[in-house]
Amino acid sequence: FLRYSYPFFGSAAPIMTSPPVEVRKNMEVFLPQSYCAFDFATIPHQLQDTFFRLPLLVELWHKDKTAKDLLLGLARLQLSDVLASEKTRFLGGSGEQCWRQTYNETVSVTAAQGSGNKIAELSYAITLEDYGLVKMQEILLSDSSQCLGDGQQQHVPHTQPRVPENNPEPRETLEYKAALELEMWKEMQEDIFENQLKRKEMAHMETLAEEWKKRDREREALVKKKVAEYTVLEEKLHKNLRDLDKRERQLFSAESELQRVKKELQAEHERHLQELQDSVRRAREDSAHQVELERSKIKQVEQDKLRLQQQLYEAENKHKMLEKEFQQYKEQQSNKPETQLQSEITLLTLEKVELERKLESATKSKLHYKQQWTRALKELARFKQREQENAMAHLKKQQQELEHLRLRYLAAEEKELGKTDRQELEDIRNELNRLKQQEEERKQLQDVRDNSAGRVDSLHSRKLNENMGDYLSRLIEERDTLLRTGVYSHEDHIVSELDRQIREAIAKGNIT
Repeated sequence: FLRYSYPFFGSAAPIMTSPPVEVRKNMEVFLPQSYCAFDFATIPHQLQDTFFRLPLLVELWHKDKTAKDLLLGLARLQLSDVLASEKTRFLGGSGEQCWRQTYNETVSVTAAQGSGNKIAELSYAITLEDYGLVKMQEILLSDSSQCLGDGQQQHVPHTQPRVPENNPEPRETLEYKAALELEMWKEMQEDIFENQLKRKEMAHMETLAEEWKKRDREREALVKKKVAEYTVLEEKLHKNLRDLDKRERQLFSAESELQRVKKELQAEHERHLQELQDSVRRAREDSAHQVELERSKIKQVEQDKLRLQQQLYEAENKHKMLEKEFQQYKEQQSNKPETQLQSEITLLTLEKVELERKLESATKSKLHYKQQWTRALKELARFKQREQENAMAHLKKQQQELEHLRLRYLAAEEKELGKTDRQELEDIRNELNRLKQQEEERKQLQDVRDNSAGRVDSLHSRKLNENMGDYLSRLIEERDTLLRTGVYSHEDHIVSELDRQIREAIAKGNIT
């Protein structure tokens, strides 16, 4: 809907169209109850001055049932245009002559907020009717600056002057004074109205100036932003142009290189094709020549084959004759004594080889037995040490048990126990006998070990019949082996016996 007010017409109350009408894009509508007529009285120059200075501001509003009304835009109607339109004469209600002026125009409705873009167009018609001078006894005045046009009226009484008898001066009459006072009051009101209009105009101008400065700053900031964006875009464009130029040069060089390579490949292909054709021609000629040569060779080979077959047949016959002669010669030679000697030499050679093989096997067996004997000595030494340790531990244990039994026996004798105690003493005696028997068995085991050592000594004595040098070195090696085990020392019987045999072998070697 539309809303406007113009206090100069005698009313400061806003005029609104109703009901609201729905308006869509690219749509023309007629606003209901948009006609309004104003009756007012004024002087011509004040009417012209007001119409020229104050345009009629028409507001475009949006009405919503669930929200507050929203101001959409504003249209400015210049009322002074109607004063320049053509006048038309017509008769008033009392038969007096009147004048009418009509003006039609379409103006733009600019947005109330934002950059002032055009949002709609408003078509309007203004009619100004002039009924002439006012002849009423009361004059209706309007004061738009003080909002007296909202139905209140100021009445200036106009009384008929009484004419004195002596006809005074016109300036001294009451009518003249009233008219003068009225004119002075009108001028004063005009000055007040003009001052108020000037103040409002100044306020509006300041508001417009501030708004202009604000929008100018916004436009300047927007222009700077756009200039910066345009600069960046220009740099990007220059860069893209340089890249495009560079790429174009690369493509041109690549295309030139491609054309050159294509020509080279074409020439090389033609050259290879010519070479292949020449090679095929030469190969055909060579093949024909080779075929002729092979045919001649085949003929020669067939002739050689026949000749060789003849020679083979003759050689086979000759070979058969030679075999017969060799068989006869062999039979003759087999009856001679040299042949028998040769057979005996061959047999003796075979026996010699067999004896050498047996000698080598015996040497290997001797070395193996020597290693086994050394291992047996080491094992015997470890067994001897382990038996000695076990015997010592067992002996200590038996001594402890004997001491314990002796104490128990003494305690039993001192206390002179009964039959049960005597049975216990008997058991103790049996235990002592068993321990003595075990001691005897241990001594017998020691004798067995000594006998084994004696057998070792006898083994060494049998070795004296061997070569003295080998025997001496073997004795020294056996002694060193026993000492390296860590079980035997120079005080042991076996090591002492080996030392004695080594000294005897050395003495015998010196005597020899």
